[in-house]
Amino acid sequence: MTTRSEPEQVRPDPGLDAIMSERRHLINLAYRLLGSLAEAEDAVQETYTRWYAMSRRQRDAIESPGAWLTTVASRICLNQLRSARARRETYVGDWIPEPIPDGTVADPADQVTLDESVSLAFLVVLESMTPAERVAFILHDVFCHPFAEVAEIVGRTPAACRQLASSARRRIRAAQPSATTSAVRPDDVVRDFKRAWETKDITALIGLLDPTATATADSGGLASTFLDPIEGGEQIARVWADLADRRLDTMTLQERTVNGQPGLVALEDGVIVTVFAFEVTGNRIKHIWVIRNPDKLRPWTTI
Repeated sequence: MTTRSEPEQVRPDPGLDAIMSERRHLINLAYRLLGSLAEAEDAVQETYTRWYAMSRRQRDAIESPGAWLTTVASRICLNQLRSARARRETYVGDWIPEPIPDGTVADPADQVTLDESVSLAFLVVLESMTPAERVAFILHDVFCHPFAEVAEIVGRTPAACRQLASSARRRIRAAQPSATTSAVRPDDVVRDFKRAWETKDITALIGLLDPTATATADSGGLASTFLDPIEGGEQIARVWADLADRRLDTMTLQERTVNGQPGLVALEDGVIVTVFAFEVTGNRIKHIWVIRNPDKLRPWTTI
């Protein structure tokens, strides 16, 4: 008499926890490379899809799964950066990196570590780099990968990658404001700006803005805002004062952390409709970024 054998049990992947523990690192890397949390999440998802598309034998043969995941995610981001250049030529208005709030992501694995390498000012400078420069700089200078590894990802020699990172550093240095000392903290400056805006004190607004300040807005054509950058502290103050006259009766301002820096959000009917990020130099505001594109406000409206 024969007995039917039990169905073969599928053995769990012993490296699953180790593989998934890399997710936060990959999200942090991809966000800095792409400037978009949504695109970073897509890039990481594609990375894991490629990992599990391999056979178990192929995965077991990979000596360092973490290094493999980083390499694949970086290459996916590099390709996205190259195609994004063409897409952004048809973007309505200026393209500003997607802002992220502090500590509000439901899944800790998706939490971006907030430091100077994700400030809006820093990410905007990254946008001026070529895709290869950006990848080489982020991998080497931010995540400390040796140029030999960077070369495999970028498809250049280590010496060429060293030159790419050096060029990127020059862009960073050129964009950095002159070092100034101030007893006033950036969050105090932003708080004073909020108070002056709410009270429609144009004189105070002008005093808080650097004479050469710039304001840039991003709506993607999906929300009303100014399309061209506003140059000059006095001109920005007048635009903000006019906005106060027209909108502050139905809009509430709150202080929030934007990419690790003091910022503001505007709410209408309890929903965040605008994020304001600031670059403060000394005791004055040098740049304001206004993000109105609802697609980029997803992390702010789903918390």
